[in-house]
Formats: sequence, structure tokens, C-alpha cells
Amino acid sequence: MEYSVEKQFTSDVMNKILSTYQLDPEFKKLGAFENYAFEVYENGEPKILRVTHSTHRSPKELESELDWIQYLHNCGISIPGVFFSPNGKAVEAFEAEDSYFYASLFEKAPGNPVKQGDFSDKLYRIWGKTIGKMHYFTKKYQPGEKVQPRYHWDENDLLQLEEYYPKNEQEALEAARKVVEEVAKLPRTKDSYGLIHSDIHHGNFFYDGDSIHIFDFDDASYHFYASDIAIPLYYSVNSNHFYGTKEERNEFAMGFLQAFLEGYREENELSQECLETIPLFLKLRDVDLYSVFSKKVPVEVRNEREKHWLKEIKERIEKNEPIVDLNLVGIL
Repeated sequence: MEYSVEKQFTSDVMNKILSTYQLDPEFKKLGAFENYAFEVYENGEPKILRVTHSTHRSPKELESELDWIQYLHNCGISIPGVFFSPNGKAVEAFEAEDSYFYASLFEKAPGNPVKQGDFSDKLYRIWGKTIGKMHYFTKKYQPGEKVQPRYHWDENDLLQLEEYYPKNEQEALEAARKVVEEVAKLPRTKDSYGLIHSDIHHGNFFYDGDSIHIFDFDDASYHFYASDIAIPLYYSVNSNHFYGTKEERNEFAMGFLQAFLEGYREENELSQECLETIPLFLKLRDVDLYSVFSKKVPVEVRNEREKHWLKEIKERIEKNEPIVDLNLVGIL
């Protein structure tokens, strides 16, 4: 979280939030990257509180996210439901200096965080099946009355590349622009483009051995469905072979995709042409992440792992290469 936001999020603000939602005074901090996340309690029952600063999202953006979450929840997909405050609001605003914090309350997802030993064909099939089901139902989704639709992928501030790419890295900047331009040329149809989570990596769901329970819809946007397949692949490769060779990553990726798409196709169909854009969306994730690090992690505080990751990302962007080389024939 940016320092300017941290200094505004005082104990007084937190106490006001707890009081407004009539929650117990005890809480556990779970995260603080783009939003604050806490485990909170209502008469001892655990729930999840998310607190968002006004520089990150507007109330309308948050309300549109919650509207889609509740729709998917009602479709039977295992996504934590949204609780309204005692005032009947899905989003409550709390003033802090010259800005606001916005609070939302959710069910706590069942299951447990994914461990290294959980990575298996079984998990990949369940992962793919769940995302396929989300895409299937999303094609029928219409925002509620007075709900502002979520933004489109190309309205993401991280794609203001000149704002985030270092001035002395023009080669990377130009290569990144070409990736964005290539994505922008893709046709948008009902079966290829819609509202997606945009960030369903294994850190954004719990797993109980039979089902995954997805959360953190903060990056939800109108995007290509193939991107929602590329993101799980990208982070699974990165997690399992962070320091691995290209050959190790390629072999892992092929096995992952085969199992993942078996599950996905049980719930939804994506055309061959759409599936063949997966490498392009792997490249777009590199482009996004390079902006994320510039925005969130100053050079002077980056650890060795982050430096290694950024070095690899920059090299791939400049070479116009995805994180893995996919032989799509036979899998897709």
C-alpha cells in the first residue's frame, strides 16, 4: 500500500468501520497491497472485511463488482456472498483527511490456501471447470438497475505505460505498446469477450480438495475470456518453476493446460481462434506486471526475488516472448 494511503488509515478509521458494521473489536490483518483485507468477527463468527481507498476505486466501481459477485453466487458458483451493512449498503464510505475509505463485508471462503503439494491434474481440472462455469453464466449477466458497468481492460490505469515504465527503458516501452495494440485489434464477440475476474491465480481462492472458492474480484473487468485462462497458467508456471528453465516451464505448462481445459470444456466452449490467443495474454500479463511493480514497489525496497522476476519480465517484453512456448496443436 502506498505510504500516503497508509498514514490516512488510522485506528480511528478502523474503529468507525467496525462500529458501523457492528463487528467485534478484534480483527486480523490479512493483506494490504491494493486493498486492506481483514478477518473480522460478528459475535465470534468470522467474516472478511475489505477496505479500499478512494484513489484506487470509486463507490460505483465497487458496487458494480459486488453486483456481479452476487449474481455468480446466486448461480451456484462458490464465491463468498456479500453482506449489507446495518444501513442497508453494500459499500460504506468513511472520510479520512481529504479522501475516503470504502468498506465492504463478505462471507469467509471455506477451504484452505493452496499449498505446493496441492498442485495436481485434479486441481487444474477443478480450476478450469469453475472458470468455465463463470464464463458460461456471465454471458447471461446484466448489471442491476442503476449499477454502473465495470470498466473494460483497456481502461486499466496500468496500461498508461508512459506513467510507469522507466524513462530509460524505451525498448521495453515500445514492445509493450505493440502487445497492447495487438490485443486491441482482437474482435469482441459474446462468446469471446465479457466480464471476467482477471486474476484467478492460486492465491485468490481456497481449496478443499473437491472445490475451489474464489475471492478478490477487485480487478474484474470486461476482457477476453482467454485472458482468464492465461492468468492461471502464468502464475502456476511462475510458482512451480520460478527459477526453472524454459524447457521445464514448457513441459509444466502443457500438462497444466491439458487438465485445465478438460475441466473448462465441461462448462463452456471457447473457439480455437480464441484459445490460440492465450500466448498473447501471457505477454499482456508481463506488460501489466511491469507497471504494477513500478507503481507499488519502489526500486530501493525490491528484494532479490523481485529483482529476478522483473529482469525476466523485461527481457520477455523486449523479445516479444511469452513466459512459455505452447505447442497448442493437440491440446486445444
